[in-house]
Amino acid sequence: YIDHSSLADFTPDAYQRVIAGLIKEDAPRVVLFGHTTMGMDMVCGIGIELDAPLITYCQTLEVENGTPRYISLTCGGKVLAGGELPERTSLLTIVPGGYKPEDGKVEGAPEVTQVTPPTELDDLRVILKEYIEPDAGDVDVTKESILVSVGRGIQQQDNLKLAEELASALGGAVSASRPIVDQGWLPTTRLIGKSGMSVKPRLYLPLGISGAPEHMEGVADFETMIAINTDERAPIFNFAQYGAAIDVLDLLPVLIEKVKGAKSG
Repeated sequence: YIDHSSLADFTPDAYQRVIAGLIKEDAPRVVLFGHTTMGMDMVCGIGIELDAPLITYCQTLEVENGTPRYISLTCGGKVLAGGELPERTSLLTIVPGGYKPEDGKVEGAPEVTQVTPPTELDDLRVILKEYIEPDAGDVDVTKESILVSVGRGIQQQDNLKLAEELASALGGAVSASRPIVDQGWLPTTRLIGKSGMSVKPRLYLPLGISGAPEHMEGVADFETMIAINTDERAPIFNFAQYGAAIDVLDLLPVLIEKVKGAKSG
């Protein structure tokens, strides 16, 4: 535990200095970071400074017969790569959701060691000026159990009302792929994918989404997917349990009517 005013808000410069210093002192076998924007921002600089091996996008870390082994996701999560850690301090980033919170429960409180902060934290090259949060009140798609996600197949901004009506009927929310957000039709808080949010819905309905790896990285963990795309060879059908090769604008009015009818009945 280090208490220093320069660590109150995240900056890669301060966090890299502190963590790299701790690793030099303790020489641990492995150091785990979250595979998040902050984690990746730190770990790359630390790896360079320490000349330490770095393995990213890991799903799990296990010990077999005294040997630590990792399983890492590649190709947008389509391929699992595993191996043994090098025989020195290794840096790993673990993807969110790789472990469940209850898996880490132990009896009693963890041991906490107070560490004196390095004096060089007073001359940081990078400091935080302002933290800008998304507008309050928008939907948090990471907490939604039902998502109706729209892509190019929705064609026009006015057609979003069909997706919103379906999401409302199902009790879910509307999310989107990159082209929809880039055109300003929905805010970045609704973006699903590598450069957006990672979600774990019980039901995921991609409407007119091709299923590119960049998008699927954000929806690698779901219970049921029903895909709608005019191209029956679209990659999205390789992930979905159910699907329809049809124009979303033809199907949505009928689907909305059926869902509303089923709820009213």
